[in-house]
Amino acid sequence: MHKRIAVIGTGPSGITALKNLLDEGLDVVAFDRNHDVGGNWIFTEKDSHSSVFETTHIISSKTLSQYADFTFDDFDPDAADYPSHDTLRRYFQAYARHFNLYPNIRFNTMVIHCKWINDKEWLVETESDGIRSIEKFTDLVVCNGHHWNPRWPNYPGEFAGEYLHSHHFKKAAPFEGKRVLVIGGGNSACDVAVETSRVSEMTAISWRRGYRIIPKFFFGKPSDKIGERSSWIPLKIRSFFFDLLLKIMVGDNALYGLRKVETKFGETHPTINDELLYKIRHGKVKPRLDIKRFEGNKVIFEDGLEEIYDSIIACTGYYLSHPFFDKDFLDYSSGPVPLYLKMFHPEYRNLYFIGMFQPLGCIWPGAELQAKIMARELAGKWERPKNTPELCELEVKKPHYNQIDTPRHTITVDFHRFKKELLKHLPKDYVSKSVGVLEN
Repeated sequence: MHKRIAVIGTGPSGITALKNLLDEGLDVVAFDRNHDVGGNWIFTEKDSHSSVFETTHIISSKTLSQYADFTFDDFDPDAADYPSHDTLRRYFQAYARHFNLYPNIRFNTMVIHCKWINDKEWLVETESDGIRSIEKFTDLVVCNGHHWNPRWPNYPGEFAGEYLHSHHFKKAAPFEGKRVLVIGGGNSACDVAVETSRVSEMTAISWRRGYRIIPKFFFGKPSDKIGERSSWIPLKIRSFFFDLLLKIMVGDNALYGLRKVETKFGETHPTINDELLYKIRHGKVKPRLDIKRFEGNKVIFEDGLEEIYDSIIACTGYYLSHPFFDKDFLDYSSGPVPLYLKMFHPEYRNLYFIGMFQPLGCIWPGAELQAKIMARELAGKWERPKNTPELCELEVKKPHYNQIDTPRHTITVDFHRFKKELLKHLPKDYVSKSVGVLEN
């Protein structure tokens, strides 16, 4: 049977899915609402799509944030250890050009609805320039990302000032001279606090729990490269020693007026940031406890402190969202995500998820390996295990990390362990740097 495959999204995961499917000579069409590849790494001040901030740099180092098929040395050997968003945009677009992906992509096209008919057919409805159309595909590959549908916090009372989500934060300039409160302790929250503190009258950051703040460099090396050297050590032991190293290098949160870390390493996502602790110790960012309630422009914190703010920026994460599926068909927005290798559904054999996992590290190298396994299966070169439904359940029952029970922690994997699990299903010569089959 002739296969015709639809790929939703041409961000970092979508382009490697498309590339590897084309490598196998398969008939593929990719859809993207943007005008070019790159997903949220295409910076824009508009709210047209979820994009990075004006000053964003990646939080994993380049050698652990690259495709094996097209490395940073292939693209730009002089790229920084932690490339900027613009460097990354150019990297993804160079990847798409190098492998001649553009002829197979329909830009400015929104996927509206996907209906599963059976294991050999999908109906995919799209919209472009106000015109809707429905096409048939044999297989569906979902690469729509999981950092675009904002999750808002819920506090008693109402805030009368400017209240926005980090999804809508693009640059610090609009907050010049304002009193700003940032909610959250993840990577986005700490970046927003640091950036607004450069121009605001006052910036504070509110945490409901303690977070580990990990510097980008240890001993002159990117911190994730230090972690890579110890990847052979069992996960629990590795986590213990990395926590110990962090305490030696950075010290306890109490030294900075921040909430105490009460979880084991890996139970929550660590935050990679070099500047927050510096800004706190220089008085530019004020640590605050969780919010008790709002009263107009007044914020009352759980310790009784009351302060007036002009703006609040909620950096409280995103829902895992697939708006093109009916809720009664598939909904991972709140519960567990039982997918084998974070990609294979227990029931729908012609549905694949690429890049829908959150590593303690970078997504793209793992997404590339997922894409290769998927492409090999669709080309008839590999078969998923017959007990895939049982393996899907094991993904939920035995995760890499026993994390706290929040929606943010349903798809976490250990970067190095996950790569090893994926590589078991690929041949040793899995790297393919040759140009796609459609190039003239």
